[in-house]
Amino acid sequence: MHKSLIAAAVTALAAALAPAAQAQTLTGWALLPAATFADGPTSGQFASPNPYGTNLPPFAGQPVQGFSAVLPGPVPGSFRVMPDNGFGAQNNSADALLRIYTVLPEWRTRFGGRGIVHPADWSTGRVRRSFDTATHIGLSDPDHHIGWTIQADLTHYYGVETNPAVDASIRTNRLLTGADFDIESVRRTADGHYWFGDEFGPFLLETDASGRLLGAPIPLPGVRSPQNPEVLAGSASANLGSSGGFEGMALSRDGKKLYALLEKTVAGDADKTLRINEFDLATRAYTGVRYVYPLAPDGTAIGDMTAVDEHRFIVIERNGSTATSGTPFKKLYLIDIEGVQAGGTVKKTELVDLMAIADPDDLNSDGSSTFSLPYTTIEDVLPLDARTLLVINDNNFPYGGGRALASDDTEFIRIRLPEGLKVCVRCDGTR
Repeated sequence: MHKSLIAAAVTALAAALAPAAQAQTLTGWALLPAATFADGPTSGQFASPNPYGTNLPPFAGQPVQGFSAVLPGPVPGSFRVMPDNGFGAQNNSADALLRIYTVLPEWRTRFGGRGIVHPADWSTGRVRRSFDTATHIGLSDPDHHIGWTIQADLTHYYGVETNPAVDASIRTNRLLTGADFDIESVRRTADGHYWFGDEFGPFLLETDASGRLLGAPIPLPGVRSPQNPEVLAGSASANLGSSGGFEGMALSRDGKKLYALLEKTVAGDADKTLRINEFDLATRAYTGVRYVYPLAPDGTAIGDMTAVDEHRFIVIERNGSTATSGTPFKKLYLIDIEGVQAGGTVKKTELVDLMAIADPDDLNSDGSSTFSLPYTTIEDVLPLDARTLLVINDNNFPYGGGRALASDDTEFIRIRLPEGLKVCVRCDGTR
């Protein structure tokens, strides 16, 4: 009887400890302050001030954030991060340049560390003192591939004479801005080219390694957002909500195909379903194959999509609530297209609840052993190894309200999974 009681107690204790043993764990944390700027023309001249009275526009230079995509950097431990169109809308981002930056986090871990994100050299990954011209590339169209008017074609922003003059660097170099495209996803292919997923078309954009556009923007057949040039010209109607384009995009393991995931439901599709569209890189055309991604009951949008292997992908799903407003829903899902027929619904499994990550060492110093990432938009996920994921929020600068009633910072977090994914770490095409 005594032995039975001991055995029962051991069993009960093991059961009680099991959830903790299986929890996702925060192993690294670093922060990039909201007010982080880079070289470039004055920005934010058309942006509304945030309701918190912090970081009021305009700004002397370019805000580095918020980040909507992440790729491995030039050296281990460094990353390339891509801001979106600037200030969240086509009508307020004409002076925001489309760029990708290189950064090097100095992680805070259980063994210490400052928990800061350094600017880094684009080519070498070495730390630099500021986000200067050596830390980024910018998108441009010097060869006039775009068949409609962009900001670089104008004398004054938006073509309104009472607006400030378009910066000389934009006009001279035909730099692309947040009024031209809203880039939300990016992949690098084996030839060194970058492919960007845009929300205004939605379009796919191909550039060389320096960010120079290599061809005309590629539309998604039969789908148009309200910002699509044909819609704005009155020759077509929109059937996709604003900011509903290619929020997530993955590159296949063999580097031959892109899988582009829309953020919003196309008119006529089942409610709370999103399209994943397959694109062939060799032919620069959609294959006609697509899959259905079903949102969770509490989910309202996706934030990113990245490949795990030949048929599995990680997707960020969220709602618009934060720690200061509503009940945040922020999760990572593992989806699988193996055995799914074209037009079918992907298989989907919850992978990480970003509102409930074990943080036994309190890496963000908030006094809690549970870490949460309650920001409005979380738009970056990257596998670092079979059991470790990098996740970054988009801080929607200069707006916020994620953790407090102020402009949001950008947090880089490293999550340790309880089990390995047998992940294809270099499925971004940089192998």
